[in-house]
Amino acid sequence: MKSTFSILFYLKRNGQKGNGNMPVMGRITVNGQAVQFSAKVEIKPDYWNVKAGKAIGKASGVQEVNAILESTKTTMTKIYRDLQERETNVTPERIKNVFFGIEVRHQMLLVLFKRHNEDVFKLIGISKSKATYQKYEVTRKHLTNFIKEKYNVSDISLKEINNLTFASFNMFISDFEVYLLTTAGCKSNTNAKFMQFFKRIIIIAKSNGWIYTDPFANYRIRIARVDRGYLTQEQLDVIIGKKFALKRLELVRDIFVFSCYTGLAYIDVKNLRQKHIRTSFDGNLWVMTKRQKTDVQSNIPLLDVAKQILEKYKGTLPDEKVLPILSNQKMNAYLKEIGDLCGIEQNLTFHLARHTFGTTVTLAKGVPIETVSKMLGHTNIKTTQIYARITNSKIGNDMAVLAGKLKEAKVKKQTPTKSKIDIQFDCLSLNEKMALFNLPQSLSYDSKREDRIYDIWYSFSEEEKSCLWKKAFENNEILPGPKVGQKLTINQYT
Repeated sequence: MKSTFSILFYLKRNGQKGNGNMPVMGRITVNGQAVQFSAKVEIKPDYWNVKAGKAIGKASGVQEVNAILESTKTTMTKIYRDLQERETNVTPERIKNVFFGIEVRHQMLLVLFKRHNEDVFKLIGISKSKATYQKYEVTRKHLTNFIKEKYNVSDISLKEINNLTFASFNMFISDFEVYLLTTAGCKSNTNAKFMQFFKRIIIIAKSNGWIYTDPFANYRIRIARVDRGYLTQEQLDVIIGKKFALKRLELVRDIFVFSCYTGLAYIDVKNLRQKHIRTSFDGNLWVMTKRQKTDVQSNIPLLDVAKQILEKYKGTLPDEKVLPILSNQKMNAYLKEIGDLCGIEQNLTFHLARHTFGTTVTLAKGVPIETVSKMLGHTNIKTTQIYARITNSKIGNDMAVLAGKLKEAKVKKQTPTKSKIDIQFDCLSLNEKMALFNLPQSLSYDSKREDRIYDIWYSFSEEEKSCLWKKAFENNEILPGPKVGQKLTINQYT
């Protein structure tokens, strides 16, 4: 027997409040059995469509009410289908209990967060990085401190969250955001990242039917676009040419420059082995590896500078390593020393090398951004647009090329297309051209006489030009032939 399931929303007419609003109720029906529940929202009866079972109009709050009702219906439907797979007799009461968290009263928010992070930790080196795990852990610790400070409790049950109204849950998120920006002292983009990690936990809770509202439904996580730094070619040349007394600084400089000319991130340089340096289809050496962060293939032709660095350390390292890379922390500390010694005020970090490759080494030299994106191993070209900026020198060069093309087009436009008769006209002497138009001899002393003659010539149509030549040459009225005594004909010129 096929099971029937439906959810209907209606107004509680006898529950009208002082502000004129009526509570919205819901009814779950399974195989003729029904149970009622409060949808936890209210609205004026004028904005309610009984037949459609939803709010109508453009009044404030209408869209929010409908969003909550739709989310409720979607979650309950999922609960119903999940229960169907596990149980033989699904009742509307059972669906209601799961939805409102009656069966998960002991499920706690921070406990869920901790369990999730433990799963992430197990996946390090498989599908997650250690850095990702650490970010989740920092987010959990911030959330723990916030709950303790704001509510004076060690944790919040998901049942309690379910009992919060949509507005209250939104306030919970807003308060947490304010805490991160003030008490925790996070920058705006760091705050946005923590909110993304927290949202992931909420999605897990909602997907499992432990909470029924999505507090992030109308919350936009905004990550501000940061002007990521990069080195100019002049700065890069200074670093390359600098002689260091300390071997460790020379080593760090070499690795940093290698990254500037390959675009590899720190972890990818660290993982680089001899097997990743291959001769490709063009007979040149390429770096062929996968980015640890995204597991995306990154194939990069080696430039001469990078080749020289690899050759410098070839055969000196164990485990097929190509470069003697230090810890990221030490690398960045030594890079600050290098920056000071080279007179570079910009804060040098290892990741700056990747930005330099994307901007100065490639894009500024005319490499298409699609190619740059492929070499950097990006999955989305928008990411490349953040790394690779159009430099002023590139703008200057591009506009110079454009100016040249415009000038060329202008000259081409101004210069008439020459026919056979035009070419023959060019072969005449100046005096012959003047005689053709019966111009006075005094014009010979005019510096612009030739320009004036050509203006006259090109003012004629092709037919008029032919008639003029015929009269002048075939009748031999004005001009002598090209050879003494030879009569010219129009056919010789057209």
